[in-house]
Amino acid sequence: MAQGSRVVGEIRAQGSGERLSHVVVQLEGVEASASANTEGRFELLCGLKGDHIIRIEAQDYELKRLPVTLGDGVLDLGIIYLQREAVSEKSDYYITLTSDELSGEAEIIGSAELLQATRDIFLNRAAFDFGQAFFKVRGYDSKYGTVLLNGIPMNKLTDGRPQWNNWGGLNDITRNQEFSYGLQASPNNFGGILGSTQIDSSPSAQRPGTRVSGSFSNRTYAGRIMATLNSGTTEKGLSYAFSASRRWAKEGYMKGSIYDAYSLYGALEYRYAPKATLMLTGIFSTTRRGLSAAVTQEVHQLGGGRYNPYWGWHGGEIRNSRERLIREPVLMLNHSYDSGRLQLNTAIAYQFGSQGRSRLGYFSAPNPDPTYYRYLPGYYINSPIGANFIGASMAREGFLRDPQLNWQKLYQANTNSSEGGKAAYLLYSDTNQDKVFTIQNITNFQTSKDLAITWGAGFQKMASHNFARIKDLLGADFHEDLDPFTDTRNDQKGDLRKGVGSIFNYDYTLQGQVLDVFAQFTINREKWNAFLSGNYNSTTYFREGLFLNERFPEHSAGRSPRVSFSNPGGKAGLTYKISGRHWISLHGALLNKTPVLQDIFINPREHNGLVPELQREHISTADLNYNVRLPYLTGRLSGFYTRFQHTTDVNFFYVESGLGAEFVQEVLTGLDRLHMGVELGLEYDASASVKVSVVAAIGKHLYASDPEVTLNFVPGIDPGTGLQSVGGSLPLGTARIKDYRLAQGPQQAYSLGISYRDPEYWWAGVTANYLTANYASIATIARTRSFILNPETGMPFPEATPENVDRVLMQYPLDKSYFLNVVGGKSWLNKKTYISLFASINNLFDAVYRTGGYEQSRNGNYGQFVTDNQGGSPSFGPKYWYGTGRTFFLNLAFSF
Repeated sequence: MAQGSRVVGEIRAQGSGERLSHVVVQLEGVEASASANTEGRFELLCGLKGDHIIRIEAQDYELKRLPVTLGDGVLDLGIIYLQREAVSEKSDYYITLTSDELSGEAEIIGSAELLQATRDIFLNRAAFDFGQAFFKVRGYDSKYGTVLLNGIPMNKLTDGRPQWNNWGGLNDITRNQEFSYGLQASPNNFGGILGSTQIDSSPSAQRPGTRVSGSFSNRTYAGRIMATLNSGTTEKGLSYAFSASRRWAKEGYMKGSIYDAYSLYGALEYRYAPKATLMLTGIFSTTRRGLSAAVTQEVHQLGGGRYNPYWGWHGGEIRNSRERLIREPVLMLNHSYDSGRLQLNTAIAYQFGSQGRSRLGYFSAPNPDPTYYRYLPGYYINSPIGANFIGASMAREGFLRDPQLNWQKLYQANTNSSEGGKAAYLLYSDTNQDKVFTIQNITNFQTSKDLAITWGAGFQKMASHNFARIKDLLGADFHEDLDPFTDTRNDQKGDLRKGVGSIFNYDYTLQGQVLDVFAQFTINREKWNAFLSGNYNSTTYFREGLFLNERFPEHSAGRSPRVSFSNPGGKAGLTYKISGRHWISLHGALLNKTPVLQDIFINPREHNGLVPELQREHISTADLNYNVRLPYLTGRLSGFYTRFQHTTDVNFFYVESGLGAEFVQEVLTGLDRLHMGVELGLEYDASASVKVSVVAAIGKHLYASDPEVTLNFVPGIDPGTGLQSVGGSLPLGTARIKDYRLAQGPQQAYSLGISYRDPEYWWAGVTANYLTANYASIATIARTRSFILNPETGMPFPEATPENVDRVLMQYPLDKSYFLNVVGGKSWLNKKTYISLFASINNLFDAVYRTGGYEQSRNGNYGQFVTDNQGGSPSFGPKYWYGTGRTFFLNLAFSF
């Protein structure tokens, strides 16, 4: 390489002339890169000739691309000025808010949070525009992407997803991120099929100085203040950083959705030798948020787009029955060594704390939910004995008069003297308290100019305590801890009467440990580069019940059998460089993945029962990419194919099936999914100030098998009622769901954008977005043979012909979504103070659209399904989440 060409230069900030360090200079399409030193100087060893693009990238600054012609000798680029990137405030809005979009019963988790570190135009648009409609890149759940915080994997063992609220509000110290997309090789870990994000919060990686900002919005929170101090590195090698933020709202865009969050960060870094550092980091974030619900079309038409049934007025204040509270501090110790050719990073972390979701419980009392089907007009229209229009009209008037949760009635019911102080209603919290210890090591070694080796090993151990705790007896004296359906005790060895603060209903722990190792070899040549990576994962789980449940006396208390999986996997990639500005890459992987904890136990709240015939998930995937990097045109065209095999899914619901009515746990095994499609992203520099971009995603994500379905329920306590007479488990055979579309957000998305940046440091941009092929999640039990059976006779309904069944179970796409987003900003430099203003308006024309939903499983037989749907407003029709209307975000920041 020393005999080839070299590129040198100096990087400074435009306006202030400040020399910039922590700048990455890279030849596009080539692994060769260099970093600017403390004086802003860099030296890039290329070893190549011909036309190429030099890419200069720094945190909080605009990306600069310079076309160059390389030959023998040294190419001196002189002083290169970078302009501050006001648009970086954009991530404060979209990422913080989309990561918090949680529904009451389920989480709509996209992949937008993973993508904020990339400048790829397709991924950028997927995060910041499509993300508001819960678009998922390639249809993947976020559990297939890996998030590392200072080298520590932050994906939860329970559901596989990262919990972004653990560092929510600390945008200043989480800006420094390295993203590897899809199956690309990563210097930080083996990665997932969605990619990996490494967040580096070390003080030495942050820009020295102080930053203070304030934000206003009408979406998740109304206001935010944030302050960050970074010392820079002293002559003694010390550096430290502190950051704090506060976010709040009496209610967000959805009515009754309170928001209250605090975040604190502190880090101390010491360079005790020229090549080695130690760092201690502490992060504490607490987030309290009122949740909102998916609702039927009938409820949406009655209540409007911002309607939320979970709240009501109490004492003149908004009180939400469904709140989520997250407090999970994390402590980290990092050691790093960097000799140039060898980088060694070791991290140890301990995370603890709790997550809780509150809800109302009711016992031998009417359902307090104002959207309960018996309180709505559709119940009277769809009556089996004929439509009752007078009753429907009265129900409609009653709902419009009092559409919210009535806290006063709950207190009145609990203080009824005939109950003797026993609670008919109570407010409780489903809580899990996790303790997680992690140790991780990553080593990168450049063995020669062509070959680099990366290897790593990690160990994680988790103990998760899960229980329900009484928060408020709502005026009652005690709660009688009995199951309301069977009148059996949840805690045979404990007190029957329980008060505020008591654990009731269920109490158990989940233990898990994971050992993961990987190795990666990367080869770089003039015309091609390649990598080969392999990993091995060993996982062990078990449950320990702390309550002796009267319904499952033999296997509710004590330890379950251990569940262990060993998962080998590998991936590889090859890139061929047609020229310095065009290249093609091909990636492929064969992976095995342990089922997440929530899909291993049938009903961990009550017993130790395991999902039968558990298998590890097998993933086979490949993608082909064409990249173009011209001076005025950049882009990527990709095609992908992914097949998931042997997956498991566990669902809970009440069903009135052809075999009886009962609250059941539905277990699906042998479930395959297929994801395939094309991605396109192009950005054209029409002039020095104007950029035009075109983005498209065309996907097809569907079920690729007919899984086996088993129902589990309380066995034989009352043999004369419903499914209980059969026993505790009932195989239903296969569900005919192959080729149904997956509920993974919009499967097609298109966008056209234009942006303008003025030399006087103001800018504006508009994107027009169109999303379609979005589907609600299907009710699997309705696709089994039990659906056509008459529960009164046990024989098929005569009218339940295959044609009629296919017609009523037809899967239709949700609304097509059209929305226009506008962003803009202005920046000023006053001596050493940098001021930036950022503003955005989302969904400018206030379009109404559904972001997702699910079919309710209550109508589990053909006769009831048809009866419920005959009036056009089914009581148990699909429930939907609706996108926000017109929203805004405004941020003003001062850096000095």
